[in-house]
Amino acid sequence: MSAQAPAFTQAPWSSGQVSPHAYCVLAPNPGPMTLDGTNTWVVMAPDGDEAIVVDPGPLDEAHLAEVLRVVTERGARVTETILTHGHLDHSEAGPRFGELTGSRVRAVGRGHDDLGDGDLVTAAGVDLRVVATPGHTSDSISFALEADRALLTGDMILGRGTTVVAHPDGELAAYLASLERIRALTGGGEVTAILPGHGPVIPDAAAMVEFYRLHRAERLDQVRAALADGAGQEDDPVEGVLRRVYSSVPEAVWPAARLSIRAQLDYLRS
Repeated sequence: MSAQAPAFTQAPWSSGQVSPHAYCVLAPNPGPMTLDGTNTWVVMAPDGDEAIVVDPGPLDEAHLAEVLRVVTERGARVTETILTHGHLDHSEAGPRFGELTGSRVRAVGRGHDDLGDGDLVTAAGVDLRVVATPGHTSDSISFALEADRALLTGDMILGRGTTVVAHPDGELAAYLASLERIRALTGGGEVTAILPGHGPVIPDAAAMVEFYRLHRAERLDQVRAALADGAGQEDDPVEGVLRRVYSSVPEAVWPAARLSIRAQLDYLRS
């Protein structure tokens, strides 16, 4: 049986308050890879005067002004800007947003401001705990918003569809291990909702993680079958797998599919 995505992932998506401590400001960069656009997350306590901003997104001054409006209208200021990973649709505005707010910009690989597994990023009345979730990229991290039992996943898990393992920086074995780590958080009740980097909030985190696990297993089986059918003997096995396994996928996302295929082939060779 094919893995079926939970029906709620097809809901439309826009900016707004999604939980007591999290507000989404949707960036104006919709597309085949970004879905409705990048979700910039404002995390703060309901009566707090400090805010954490996660993934300021592309360098769009109007978008950054809207993020600041959301924060200032609540009587707060941005004290921390943090990134789930370095892809430009999440990180490009980081330096500019840091200038606008006077906040430091933190991520994996930022030297003295480097974020690591288990670190706490704090603002008045709210904490985000770093959960290392490499695989989509080597620097991918998620943030546990324990006050809302939510996990901000960046591109690790999307609100609609599935994500790419961005070979060669992304690596499938690491991605599968990260899925298992999130599965453990959902199984223990620490995480019940996912706040993704693109697409709508996922209210049933456990169901979406299970869908992602089954989808990855099915894709690997399909790739194995494609190789057995002769794709592995072609001059370009990636294109052979693409034709056999991803023929129903819109061509607009074939470049991303090729990256995932390369990651799958590397995984199967290991």
